[in-house]
Amino acid sequence: MEHPIFTLEHGTAPLLISLPHDGSTIPDDIAARMLPAARRSVDTDWHVGRLYAPLAEALGASVLRPLMSRYVVDLNRPADGQALYPGRRETGLVPTIGFDGTPLYADGAEPDAQDIARRVEAFWRPYHLALRDELVRLKAVHGRAVLWEGHSIRSVVPLLFDGRLPDFNLGTADGASCSGGLRQRLADRLAAQTTHTHVVDGRFKGGYITRHYGRPDDGVQAVQLELAQCNYMDESTLDYRADRAAAVQTLIGELLRCCLQP
Repeated sequence: MEHPIFTLEHGTAPLLISLPHDGSTIPDDIAARMLPAARRSVDTDWHVGRLYAPLAEALGASVLRPLMSRYVVDLNRPADGQALYPGRRETGLVPTIGFDGTPLYADGAEPDAQDIARRVEAFWRPYHLALRDELVRLKAVHGRAVLWEGHSIRSVVPLLFDGRLPDFNLGTADGASCSGGLRQRLADRLAAQTTHTHVVDGRFKGGYITRHYGRPDDGVQAVQLELAQCNYMDESTLDYRADRAAAVQTLIGELLRCCLQP
């Protein structure tokens, strides 16, 4: 499905892979108000589309990817801007600071309430309508659907967490967004391997998308995976590292197959 602000590939399996921070495009009118360094959109979930593409093809999964940067609007936040992790520092629905704490906009050029509302309507809402409709389609065909939220972040971000992040950070909203059986299968698979560190429902428990769409009692399960980027790319140059990514893809593929089990 072609759309000006996202791409949606319809799959044949009851699995939708959503990559809400994969985009890095910033429209010219917004970029003109931003500081030069911010226009690089450095907090993008770099290369997750490339990481997941062969897995989605092999498994027949649907894939939803935005074109726009999270700096335009964060698709994994509620449209009303409520905090996901009350009491912790966050970058917000329309971020004004980056993960390093530095401003994104020139003085006096920050988005106001009207600008935020416009971005929600232009970018946030279409993505969520497409996500919702694809889950409805998959459930109608298969009687169930699993939503996999694919994310990545630098391994060290003092603004958001202490120390180095585990390699694999699985989030299920403390078990509310998927069945106990699926959560246990995923946790067991991560525990069975020794190559990568991991945690389940640690610092990243799943953002708005996981929490909002995960309704296991209604046949829709949702899981978020936050990857430490050093496992598949060079965090300093932002280059993809195929030599590192191979092992990551293998493990993610096994986790996705857990999702397809009845």
